Amino acid sequence: MDRRSFLLNSGGGLGGVALSSLMAQEGGGLHHKPRAKRVIQLFMSGAASQCDTFDYKPRLIEKAGQKWDPGEKVELFQSNPGVVMPSPWGWKQYGKCGKWVSDLFPHTAKCVDDMAFVQSMMTKSNIHGPATFMQNTGFILPGFPSAGAWVSYALGSLNDKLPVFVVLPDPRGLPPNGSANWSGGFLPATHQATTVRVGSAHPIYDLEAPASAKYITKEGDRDGLALLEQVNRRHMQGREGDSRLEARIASYEMAAKLQLSAPEVLGIEGESDATRKLYGMDQEITADLGRRCLVGRRLIERGVRFVQIWSGADNGFPRRNWDSHENLAKDHGELGTALDKPVAGLLEDLKARGLLEDTIVYWTTEFGRMPCSQGSLGRDHNPNGFTSWLAGGGFKGGVSYGATDEWSYKAVEKPVYCYDVHATLLHQLGIDHTRLTYRNNGIDRRLTDVHGQVIRELVG
Repeated sequence: MDRRSFLLNSGGGLGGVALSSLMAQEGGGLHHKPRAKRVIQLFMSGAASQCDTFDYKPRLIEKAGQKWDPGEKVELFQSNPGVVMPSPWGWKQYGKCGKWVSDLFPHTAKCVDDMAFVQSMMTKSNIHGPATFMQNTGFILPGFPSAGAWVSYALGSLNDKLPVFVVLPDPRGLPPNGSANWSGGFLPATHQATTVRVGSAHPIYDLEAPASAKYITKEGDRDGLALLEQVNRRHMQGREGDSRLEARIASYEMAAKLQLSAPEVLGIEGESDATRKLYGMDQEITADLGRRCLVGRRLIERGVRFVQIWSGADNGFPRRNWDSHENLAKDHGELGTALDKPVAGLLEDLKARGLLEDTIVYWTTEFGRMPCSQGSLGRDHNPNGFTSWLAGGGFKGGVSYGATDEWSYKAVEKPVYCYDVHATLLHQLGIDHTRLTYRNNGIDRRLTDVHGQVIRELVG
């Protein structure tokens, strides 16, 4: 019996009342013809530097080592402005579009004709936690649903044997805010993400009984589930509007399905040597992200709507994320090298399989970094201008939108906030962001809050 049948047939009619309430709260579905069905989001935790990756500024090379003077007082997160600091990497033009990309990303650079760059991103906080929340949920405060949860709420599943929303965290740890970044917030609890720790002995916690638990049998499982059904039915009485029971029932259902589907989707043994090499799995430094990007492709290929892949963990010093206050060349060098080939491999593989046409790949970070030095080798936080990019799913390739000033300090042309990117992403999925709402505490809430414009110049 599935969960809806269970709700309809249990609780002396209360199950039907609960089900009606839950179904009334479901998302509105498509508002127009979609260009995309799925999203893979790549999040650079710690703040990847735009002026060392995709925002080429000759002025930084010309004025290297001189006093930095943008013509206004600059207040930084944890330092005073240092001298003008050029990137430790050189720059080259790539593709038919002639996009400048730093030598940190030589493999990704070859894909620029498939990528749409947003060069004028801004955010409302220069602190990692609130800024990471904003890029994921549209708000700097906790308690709001992530973009993946909104997509789950709006569109539902393409494959009921797999979760709608899956997160593949960095194996070294979680980002600032932890799993709250992929929470369902006030949406029905079924829309929160399923966390999968790719490469670990137990990638999904508590999916299988431990080998030491010899006392667990099929018969015992069956009896336990029967008892659980009774407890859930009793708990539901008087709590018809509480979505946590629905989520609990759904989680047990999904766990049973994942016991069969997870080994197949997470097992990459059947992938060819050429595919493994494409993702960088033949090299130690790229093997982890290569595996997670490959699993990301396998997940969306099998019907997962939204996959989020994290690079960087909030675990102090020495740095294991993009927060390069002390030594940018070292930190960005290691993380960029680990990321470059897997991301390029993902784009190339999706394109070769015809999946890039209806899959959005979205690369972002919580804010940028300053064009001046912190100490002698690092860069401080910069919420005033940074870069994101999107590929596939109907986004135009080889285009750039907006611009920062001559220093890569501040967005001066067509400033963009996460609201606009989220509105555009939802638009490509067939959703009008102004109509995707959920009433919470008397307010019709949206992923885009009261903001957001579709960036028409980026979409076909």
